[in-house]
Amino acid sequence: MPSWLDFEPFIVSGLALGGVYALSGVGTVVLYQATGVVYLAFGAVGAMGALIAWSLTNAGAPDWLAWLVCVLFSGAVTLAYGMVFGPPLARRGPLVKAVATLGLTLVLFGLMDLLWTASGGQSRAITLPTDNGGFTVGEIQVTWTQVIGLAAGIVLVVVTGLFLHYTKLGTAMRAMANDREITATLGVPIRRVEAAAWLGCGVIAGIAGLLLADLVALDATTLTFLVISSLAAALIAQLRSITLTFVAAIAIGLIHDLLTPIQALSNYRDMTPFVLAAAALLVLSRHQVILASREEL
Repeated sequence: MPSWLDFEPFIVSGLALGGVYALSGVGTVVLYQATGVVYLAFGAVGAMGALIAWSLTNAGAPDWLAWLVCVLFSGAVTLAYGMVFGPPLARRGPLVKAVATLGLTLVLFGLMDLLWTASGGQSRAITLPTDNGGFTVGEIQVTWTQVIGLAAGIVLVVVTGLFLHYTKLGTAMRAMANDREITATLGVPIRRVEAAAWLGCGVIAGIAGLLLADLVALDATTLTFLVISSLAAALIAQLRSITLTFVAAIAIGLIHDLLTPIQALSNYRDMTPFVLAAAALLVLSRHQVILASREEL
């Protein structure tokens, strides 16, 4: 069994990773509440945006411009998809909505494999300026990128909570989550609210893609399927609570990285989101069954 000193660096990296998972998870929950669609293309959109940013910086473009293009690309693709396919999906069942964005994921993944093939052996990496600075806690070096990863998740949860409760647009999103038809009859501009949700989710995907490309790796496959971790956090929160989504995302990131020093378990650390989501869903379903049985009595 590794010593405590072996685990300490992975606490920092796990918190940073969990913060970025929280970004993705909260974006997924808000979009689902507003439209009923589970955005499975979140990771692919962010990955392609990060690859575009990498290509621009290699071509000599300023870093800030490349990052802006990444965020704008992710937002534009997500918004376009939502405006074209959102209205038809609104009339379909939950299962269709859940898998609808899988097609977009596969299309983007195929484009990335075609345009940024790894067969040439060229290494790809995005290095943010915040990697070069930071501070030390004991013997652990903490970079500002890791701080930003965790802080971004916290800030998004707070800002999203305030937005949903204290703005007209946020109130409309919460109303749509309760009953879309009644909300429409009250004069709420449904299409405008949905557009805001799709755009916001896309922008978050671009930011998450940049951070994950720096913290993990700039690899199309890795970034595309990292959405599973954020989706697991959202499922633990039953696609309802952004606060619970944040807590679940932090737990997934921490446990994932803390398994790294344990040789017997390190090869299985990618199972973390599946195991935690399955355990949480089993506990929640059991709790619901108990409550239902009590009500019958």
